Amino acid sequence: MRVTASTFPNSLLTQLNRLAVRQSRLQQQAATGQRMTFPDDDPVAMRRVIDMQGEASSVSQYLRNIARHKELANATYASIKSLKTVVDRASEIATLADDLKSPEELRVYATEVNELIKQGAQVVNVQNRGDYLFSGTLLDKKPFVMAEDSDGNVTSVTYQGNAALSESEIGHGVALTAQTLGANTTGAGYRGLVTDTRTGADIFNHLIALRDRLSAGDTAAIAAHSPDELGRDADTILFHIGTNGAVQTRLETGESIMTKRSQNLEALVSKETDADLAQTLVRLNEVQTAYQAALQSGGSILNRSLLDFIR
Repeated sequence: MRVTASTFPNSLLTQLNRLAVRQSRLQQQAATGQRMTFPDDDPVAMRRVIDMQGEASSVSQYLRNIARHKELANATYASIKSLKTVVDRASEIATLADDLKSPEELRVYATEVNELIKQGAQVVNVQNRGDYLFSGTLLDKKPFVMAEDSDGNVTSVTYQGNAALSESEIGHGVALTAQTLGANTTGAGYRGLVTDTRTGADIFNHLIALRDRLSAGDTAAIAAHSPDELGRDADTILFHIGTNGAVQTRLETGESIMTKRSQNLEALVSKETDADLAQTLVRLNEVQTAYQAALQSGGSILNRSLLDFIR
């Protein structure tokens, strides 16, 4: 086989280029602490890293959803508790309004109940970040509209929201909502807070009826109807307080799970991508030594001529 004069120089140049590339990569790994820069550095590991980064992105979104739901749940709970205070006071007045009270005292109670209605309407029309809490998915629409007569007496409180709630995922395949529906008269779906035909809750109409009975001095009608009506309202409120508490517990659990998963994924990605500095420096030193040796031996061989061998 004929060996040309350029065979050795070409082979030496190829080897030096390979060593230079390895040296450059090891220097970059030592400088950045990352053992992978390009997919061909370790295709299998790079695939695992991409998959884990995709999961980490989903986990981050779950955590953002959880944070938003926790904020809504806290705001909703505060409003429900305030509404409970309204109903509790109305129930107390219904108990106090007996035959021993004078017409003037009953009218004072009627005035107070009228103010409780206005207070309740204000409570359930609360917003969080510009969104109404109790209007279902119609977040930009005021859920309850109150009408008054010329004397300032509330004549009606009408629901303008819908009977749907939006959910979002807090984990893979796990969705929930932290909102509470203001009213539901469909007989199905989420239970309404203020009005629900399945439970008989109808807070504002029951308060209006109580006020009118107080104004008329009809203590018999109050005793016959108001305690039972307001009792159904109170039971519905307690149901929503319990539901809200359960949702907050699920959110806390979900947040703990997702936080730990995020930390685990970060550790796994780091394990795949981080370079072992000690090992990298040893390999870099070996490559640099090999590169210098190749240069020296190549230079020594290339400096020789045929005359060196025929002396």
